[in-house]
Amino acid sequence: MDINTEFILRMFAAAVLGGVIGLERGYRAKEAGFRTHFLVALGSAIFMILSQHGFSEVLAWSKEAGYYVRLDPSRIAAQVVSGIGFIGAGTIIFQRHVVRGLTTAAGLWVTSAIGMTCGAGMYILAGAATVLVLLCLETLNYILKRFGTRNVSITFSSPSTDNVRETLARMRSDGMTIDSYNMREKEGPQGHTYNVTVEVNVKRDRYESRVLGILDELDGVRIESIE
Repeated sequence: MDINTEFILRMFAAAVLGGVIGLERGYRAKEAGFRTHFLVALGSAIFMILSQHGFSEVLAWSKEAGYYVRLDPSRIAAQVVSGIGFIGAGTIIFQRHVVRGLTTAAGLWVTSAIGMTCGAGMYILAGAATVLVLLCLETLNYILKRFGTRNVSITFSSPSTDNVRETLARMRSDGMTIDSYNMREKEGPQGHTYNVTVEVNVKRDRYESRVLGILDELDGVRIESIE
């Protein structure tokens, strides 16, 4: 096989495997999707190929000149590992006392490794790593949906403090953990209105049914937003 054809095959394999992981992340509506993972894997493969084969002319010239030059092919690869941290850090968000995006950042890091593995011509290892990554992500998603909890920010309004207290009591009795809440009094055309923003932890399997159910069952409580 021609050397350039081999290089193109390596880049293609890296882009495809990275794209597969990106499709899963995009399907889950995560911060980094198909294009990001595709480009990370492709770029890593290119850097790996460059690291291994990009300085052959320097070596050939040095031999003719009678000098022995040692080039470390792992140098560029090591810089790729460090550089990918900046992209991963951009996907991590600290919002409402919850860190989001860590799994996506770790996925980008592994995608970079898969790209470098393809760049080194180790296709079987790269394919096996991709399968393991997908199994991990899907298994993690299943476990979180079944047993995990979710941090939810709920904003609702009510004309009575009694309704506010009853709403909070219903949330606690239903197994929700209230981390914090903030209540503001607002004067409007219809009199006093109390706007409440509450941070709760709720099981993912009952997120939609229970949160919406509790607020809909209470008279005088109007949902403003749920995040």
